[in-house]
Amino acid sequence: MEKGKVVRFKGTLMDITEQERLTQELRRSEFYLQEGERLARMGSWSLKPDGTIDYWSPQTFDNCGFDPSKGIPTLTESLNAVHPDDRDFLMKTLAKMTQEGVGCDVKHRIIHPERGVRIMHSVGEAVMEDGRLTRFIGNTLDITEQEELTQELRRREACLMQAEALSHTGSFGWNVSTGDFYWSDETFRILEYQRTVKPTLELLFKRIHPEDAATMQETIERASKDAKNLDFEHRLLMPDGSIKHVHVLAQPFKDQCGNVEFVGTLMDVTDSKKAFQEIKALKDELYKENIVLREEVDKTSMFEEVVGTSPVLQAVLSRAAKVAPTDSTVLITGETGTGKELIARAIHKRSQRSARAFVSVNCGAIPQSLITSELFGHEKGAFTGATQRRLGRFELAEGGTLFLDEIGELPMETQIALLRVLQEREFERVGGSEPLRADVRVIAATNRDLQGAITACTFRSDLFYRLNVFPITLPPLRDRKEDIPALASYFVDRYAKRAGRKIRGIRKSALDSLQSYSWPGNIRELQNVVERSLIVCETDEFTIDKSWLSGGPAPTGSADQALIETSAPGERELIEAALAQTKGKVSGLSGAAAQLGIPASTLESKIRSLKINKYRFKEH
Repeated sequence: MEKGKVVRFKGTLMDITEQERLTQELRRSEFYLQEGERLARMGSWSLKPDGTIDYWSPQTFDNCGFDPSKGIPTLTESLNAVHPDDRDFLMKTLAKMTQEGVGCDVKHRIIHPERGVRIMHSVGEAVMEDGRLTRFIGNTLDITEQEELTQELRRREACLMQAEALSHTGSFGWNVSTGDFYWSDETFRILEYQRTVKPTLELLFKRIHPEDAATMQETIERASKDAKNLDFEHRLLMPDGSIKHVHVLAQPFKDQCGNVEFVGTLMDVTDSKKAFQEIKALKDELYKENIVLREEVDKTSMFEEVVGTSPVLQAVLSRAAKVAPTDSTVLITGETGTGKELIARAIHKRSQRSARAFVSVNCGAIPQSLITSELFGHEKGAFTGATQRRLGRFELAEGGTLFLDEIGELPMETQIALLRVLQEREFERVGGSEPLRADVRVIAATNRDLQGAITACTFRSDLFYRLNVFPITLPPLRDRKEDIPALASYFVDRYAKRAGRKIRGIRKSALDSLQSYSWPGNIRELQNVVERSLIVCETDEFTIDKSWLSGGPAPTGSADQALIETSAPGERELIEAALAQTKGKVSGLSGAAAQLGIPASTLESKIRSLKINKYRFKEH
């Protein structure tokens, strides 16, 4: 300035390019640091020895729920945010830090104004300058989610350990490539090793029973090579000489490097084995007692449900008694209602399979489209409506007897499957591919002429010969009329007890009517007549309505009927003439049986006994 006027300016020019670069670099570093803290939920702080907080990063404010615009809180204010249960502990930690000049590494809870209770992990270190404590610096990390996951994991591990202990099931892992093993606590307990030892294959083989060692070695080598599921049992020989039975289940997994690791379970089934042996021993004992009791019962009657003393019936029972103890297949033939299933059950009761199931199947009562599934079962999805796997009658009768009634009604494809069972003792479920073994005795029955069916190509001859190992033919009731009084008395007593009636006897006229009737429906018809009569009987003496014995399919008094029923000469010619007139048709209103005035079953029996080929009368 000269005389009050500005005449010039003086100054300096400084190059601050490097300073600006460093400033920008510092700002970038601070940004990266703050962004890193935000992402990690880790805030940094600085604390002086006198308790003054001189720095909180933005993330520290966010973690603790304080407003940055109000400035850094005091130590007291920050401690007020600490959970009341942790406050005393944290104050003692701070006192120790300032008194001893040491850092900290603690977990504590705070109460965030918006997020509620949060778990923090604070780590701090003491800063010394010229041998003097100047401050503490550190960071605080929000670990709430990690702690919750850790606690949940611990709860699950505790539950798993408890479940393993209760079920005597340990878990293990085996890395085939490295040979490393992992055993759970229960696995250590089952193998009786201390938890401190390192699991190895050698330690495992020290416990394997010597008789199972070779098999185990082969199983492990095959598993490590093929990487397939494991499912087997073996024994352990323990240090005290006791034996344990264990069941191993495991599955293989491959990591990204292609290394195979098995993860599985080791179940102690020793108690189950002992229980099974005890049950088996008890079952054997009960079986022996049952044999003794059965022999006592058999002293009274071998076939307690079969009533009658006629010679023709006794001949049948004698054959049944001879075949019963064997495992031979039996073919029972006879008219409808003669008691074929009753004889089959009697054979089963006297067989070595009597302790197992007797399963009965009426082949004629099941639709042909379902009979194969009924006998052999089916897999889920094998056909429309097969919503789940279903066991067939062969599986249900395992170890016992399968009674196939009306065997002549089987369709051809089912006959083939049945033949395979009888020949090879194995079958497959419908829709399945796994062969199943069949330990079943087969008893078949029919009222049809199977020889004639073979001629007509509706029944396989090879199946017939497989079934006809031991044939038994049941006589019709008209051929054993001397048994009718005993049968009538038996049925009267049964149905009277069921109805709560007291019947003191059978009227002679009723008995004469029963014995004079031809009984085309055989024993089943007699049973029905007795039950029907008891329903309407109003006295304590059994009587019947004679009209019930004249409306059946076999009218009495017919000359043709009498000729055939008495097996008089000329019956062949009479039957063949009727068959020729009806073109081989036996049953029905227009059949030969109706024309002759006898039951169709009677005519079928006569055709078989006379070896008449009824099929040659059919139109071709």
